[in-house]
Amino acid sequence: MSPTPPALSVRGLVKRFGRTTAVDGLDLELPPASVLALLGPNGAGKTTAVETCTGNLTADAGEVRVLGVDPTGAPDALRARIGVMPQGGGAYPGVRAGEMLRVVAACAAQPLDTRWLLEVLGLDTSARTPYKRLSGGQQQRLALACAVVGRPELVFLDEPTAGMDPQGRHLVWELIDALRRDGVAVLLTTHLMEEAEALADDVVIVDHGRVVANGSPAALTACGPQQELRFRARPGMDLDGLAAALPADYRTAEPRAGRYLVQGRIDPGVLSTITSWCADQGALADDVQVARRSLEDVFLELTGKELRS
Repeated sequence: MSPTPPALSVRGLVKRFGRTTAVDGLDLELPPASVLALLGPNGAGKTTAVETCTGNLTADAGEVRVLGVDPTGAPDALRARIGVMPQGGGAYPGVRAGEMLRVVAACAAQPLDTRWLLEVLGLDTSARTPYKRLSGGQQQRLALACAVVGRPELVFLDEPTAGMDPQGRHLVWELIDALRRDGVAVLLTTHLMEEAEALADDVVIVDHGRVVANGSPAALTACGPQQELRFRARPGMDLDGLAAALPADYRTAEPRAGRYLVQGRIDPGVLSTITSWCADQGALADDVQVARRSLEDVFLELTGKELRS
């Protein structure tokens, strides 16, 4: 039995705008019934990659296959099988929410029930509200409804929860999880690391148009130091003594005065070593917290902490 082909396959994608290379040799693979999160700082090439995959841009090099088809020019037969939620919504300001969704649904062979979808996304009471009068979060949810109403096999979601309150965000998460359970493949871009950890089967981090890391959220956060222990104590204590008492692959730091950090595998023996070191210096370790690295920690390590425009 032959393996199921990927819903999306990208090999060596390059996209340039004049002298600027927005995407530089990008590889992606998205199986059916799974969620892939594409992460990166502003200007990293995420939206350009999505627009090339949906046929709105033409690749300068590499190969893109969407449901086995070259998306160049967005062929009608392919467009009927995918859903796209772009940044900014893209709706006429005067159209009413319900009307907009019904127009999109009318273009599909077997659309979802629009009244049900509006209710699921908390838009049933806003169905007669003009698009321009919807809140930013409501506009985002309407754009998502338009992307999925045609029962697509593959959905592209560009910052799907931008501008949403926590209730709206979790509602969208539930819908994305339901899409996956129904066999739909989902590619999403997001700046919310919590969102990627909650939803994605696999994560690809890009910077300057290139992949800098990929894998499951668990695999990415397991790389490097396995755990972190943070505690408060008297400022300025001798960290050299603590480093000497711990195994060689542990790291110690005082990021802020009186705030200490130990990175490595934290077990009862290590915790005893730390508390003994504090006691030897006449100090008590307070507010002790043990945690694994988060996806945000990995992201910042790989892409830097400076703010980008």
